[in-house]
Amino acid sequence: MIHRERLRLPLSEGRVGRWLVGFMVLGFVALAAAAVAIGWITMRNEQFTAAILQTQDVRQAIADVQIQLEQSETTRRGYVLTGKMPSRQSFVTTSEAVEPRLLVLRRMTADNPRQIARLDRIETQMEKLRTLRAASVALVDAGHIADAQRRFADDASVPLMRGIRYRMLAMAGEETRLLGQRTALQSRATALFVSVAGAAAILLVVVAILSLVVVRRYTTDLAGSRNQLRLFNERLEEQVLERTADLSRANEEIQRFAYIISHDLRSPLVNVMGFTAELAAASAPLAELVDRAEAEAPHILTEDARLAAREDLPEAIGFIRTSTQKMDRLINAILKLSREGRRSITPEHIDPVQLVESIVGSMQHIIDDRGATVRVERPMPAIVTDRLALEQILSNLIENATKYLKPGRPGEIVVSSQAERGRMILSVVDNGRGIDPRDHQRVFDLFRRSGTQDQPGEGIGLAHVRALAYRLGGTIDVQSTLGDGATFRLNLPAILTIQDAS
Repeated sequence: MIHRERLRLPLSEGRVGRWLVGFMVLGFVALAAAAVAIGWITMRNEQFTAAILQTQDVRQAIADVQIQLEQSETTRRGYVLTGKMPSRQSFVTTSEAVEPRLLVLRRMTADNPRQIARLDRIETQMEKLRTLRAASVALVDAGHIADAQRRFADDASVPLMRGIRYRMLAMAGEETRLLGQRTALQSRATALFVSVAGAAAILLVVVAILSLVVVRRYTTDLAGSRNQLRLFNERLEEQVLERTADLSRANEEIQRFAYIISHDLRSPLVNVMGFTAELAAASAPLAELVDRAEAEAPHILTEDARLAAREDLPEAIGFIRTSTQKMDRLINAILKLSREGRRSITPEHIDPVQLVESIVGSMQHIIDDRGATVRVERPMPAIVTDRLALEQILSNLIENATKYLKPGRPGEIVVSSQAERGRMILSVVDNGRGIDPRDHQRVFDLFRRSGTQDQPGEGIGLAHVRALAYRLGGTIDVQSTLGDGATFRLNLPAILTIQDAS
């Protein structure tokens, strides 16, 4: 038996593949989660930025309203005190600019009820202030500057301005509060963005490191296993060569032994056959003597003597002849196998179609007598092997297919072949009586047959076929069920070398 060694195999490709796929899936999930989180944070950050910008715009709008309001009040006082027209024109310009700015401010703070409530109070006070301003300006326009100055000192414009300033400051404070709140939210969103991006980067680095570790370990183990496998193959080749040489010597010894035994068996068999012939020759005079004694002196002839001479002796001689003839056929079969084992194999280029057609032509009369047809499927790939051995194999298989037909059904035999990874599969398919699955291996044994023994033969044909197939570096098997025909598959090297044939 060939010594077997255990190899330390690396991580299997399936496991490595699953691990790498797992790491890649983990990295992809991390990237997807980080992308979703970063997208959401970015949207929120944009919202916070827009809110901060809006707050700053509102603060600027409040400042603009305050500036215009203060300027309008200053120009009014200048006009009341001096009565000069430039002051009046500046008052009109600044006063007209206050209302549009209040409308813009209301639109910008429409989402803040508290600011809207303050604007409502401011506009109410502005309406009263506009009435007082219009009255004082009208007095100055009429030339009653002293009256206008006296009323200016006593009217409620100062408290109104103070209330407006207070509420404008309150609005500015509210926007400052919102600005701080929104700035804090933006800062937290930015920090969260940085944290998520950092975590995703770290996770990707970890996944990459783990993948590299797995691949490196697999590569290292694979290199070590390859070295072990190389050493193992070298030792295995040496052991195979040794065992092959032993088997060759044993096979030669068996062949010589079979040849010698066959010859040794044939010597006494020839003697038995010769003495059997002498007994057969001597039985004729003995039978005549019995007939003469029965006719001339019946009283000296006993019944046992009559039966021995006329029945027992011829029957025994017949049994001996039948047995010796069978023994002779068996010895011839052993000699044939022995001579075939000693014959040199000569590979040559063979066209299987031409070979099968030649075989069918040589036994066409037998095929016709048995009511069968043989069909060759074309094309058949060429093969390089021993012509005589392949011809004997196919001849035996085709003849067996025509011999064991199913009664009542015309025989159909199909011969085909196919190339398969440097091998040639030759198939002989028939629709005959079939072979019991229990006998699929038995039919290839020497002197073993299967099924009903209604055909002549000694059970050496398929044993001879298997021996020839082995010599050609191939195998043969059968697939069959009773009543459904059989398929014999001959598996041979497409190109036979002398080394394969040895």
